[in-house]
Amino acid sequence: MKKLTPAQQMGKLLEVLISGEGPATRPHETENLLGELLRRGTESLIQQGLEAEVSDFLGREHYEHTGDRPHRGYRNGYQAKTLKTTEGRLEVQRPRLRDTEEAFQSQILQRLDRLEAGLRRLTVELYVGGLSTRDIEQVLVDEDGKALLSRSSVSRLTESLYAEYEHWLTQDLSALDVVYLFIDGVYESVRNYTNNQPILCAWGITSTGEKVMLHLACVSSESEDAWSLFLQEMLDRGLAHPLLVVSDGSAAIKKAIRRIFPHSDRQRCLAHKLRNLAAKLPLDKRDEVLNQVKAVYYCGDIETAEVLAARFIEHYSGLYPRMSACFADDLDACLVHLKYPRAHHRFIRTTNLIERSFVEQKRRTNRLCTSRVMPDHVSEKAAMKLVFAVLIRASKRWRRIKMSELELSLLRNIRTLMCPKNQNEDDTISFRLAA
Repeated sequence: MKKLTPAQQMGKLLEVLISGEGPATRPHETENLLGELLRRGTESLIQQGLEAEVSDFLGREHYEHTGDRPHRGYRNGYQAKTLKTTEGRLEVQRPRLRDTEEAFQSQILQRLDRLEAGLRRLTVELYVGGLSTRDIEQVLVDEDGKALLSRSSVSRLTESLYAEYEHWLTQDLSALDVVYLFIDGVYESVRNYTNNQPILCAWGITSTGEKVMLHLACVSSESEDAWSLFLQEMLDRGLAHPLLVVSDGSAAIKKAIRRIFPHSDRQRCLAHKLRNLAAKLPLDKRDEVLNQVKAVYYCGDIETAEVLAARFIEHYSGLYPRMSACFADDLDACLVHLKYPRAHHRFIRTTNLIERSFVEQKRRTNRLCTSRVMPDHVSEKAAMKLVFAVLIRASKRWRRIKMSELELSLLRNIRTLMCPKNQNEDDTISFRLAA
């Protein structure tokens, strides 16, 4: 066998396996002959291909003399190489050469390395999709049940997600004409954080109708300073001022919007508002009252909505004073979406888009969910890499909204009325303030 090339040695081993003669080289070979034949056959084909590549590169076969042909180099033994694939481990011998004019690069091994890179990508996507490092270790096994990747290897591979997040944070936003900006805060279970870790999110709808993720950051609390810094970071990356900013009704976020986007409209998220109103009503009256609230919020124009709102407050202020006060609070911000194109109303009156994207993420770590498959995040970094990976992948599936020329003209008119001294040098709708 020592005089044979690795490809010939593998061929002999296949003959032994097929004939059933001779001792099994591994305990499981007689129990799983078909699987072993497939694995060994694949290894043999790869090895034969490697030997053929070397022969073509050198211009001669193994042990063949050069003769009158130009000398291109020498074979210099082999180096063991293990390939990890979704089908299991493959073991081949990488040929080594010396005294060659140019370096030898195996095209076969390059393609196989890409397959191994595919395994790494699959591992990362399984992690993002909801499997823990332990689950992945148990799922990705070879035919012997041996893990292709250990938990520590999976953890190292998922570090690429945080690198992806850091690179994403440096992307220039100046080319995006963001008309509608949405901001919201979510909370993730992170060890050593008593009330969980706040994560601020921002996404937008551009004048082309595209929905894009814009910014994501961990903060210590949802304070005015934290929100102001978060919004300013987007301006520093080139974001122009949007026409409309959609958010919940917290005092901190409202002050931050006024500070950073003083000329932009602010829309109160109606989903949050309706939940607040429902909490101040008896159970048996919620549907009846909230249907009337929706008739106000979903009206066709602001003038009619204001009339309906006045009647609603007059009728219910005596019956449900706390609910009526809540309805009257920030009413202008609840109705501002009505000044925008009617076809856009259902997209710009809530922050539901990001909340829907978080549904699957919350199932993994929510303390109240009995089906969660992951414990609390061990650190802020671990939380961010996973949250970013979930959201950026979800954002690629977000559907565009239609922006007709009539609607774009209306948006440009709104911008002109909103900030006549903007510094737009092109036909964009978002605007930049004079220095």
